[in-house]
Amino acid sequence: MFKYEKIIVLNNEIEARLMESILKEEEIPYLLKSYYDSAYDGMWQTQKGWGHIEAPSDYRDTILGIYEDIMECG
Repeated sequence: MFKYEKIIVLNNEIEARLMESILKEEEIPYLLKSYYDSAYDGMWQTQKGWGHIEAPSDYRDTILGIYEDIMECG
């Protein structure tokens, strides 16, 4: 069993869905955590980012590389 850690904070849902798609395709284990809280009507997302990706530390460099590639294309 892998120990998951916070890898990267995502700015919006588009980044989140794109990263999710690529991580699934590459078969990289991950958790996608949204900061949305209905009690605060999404207030945390405007202050802290959309959410973050957690994954085993062995995949940190790979995930950060994928994110950098996405940001260069956008």
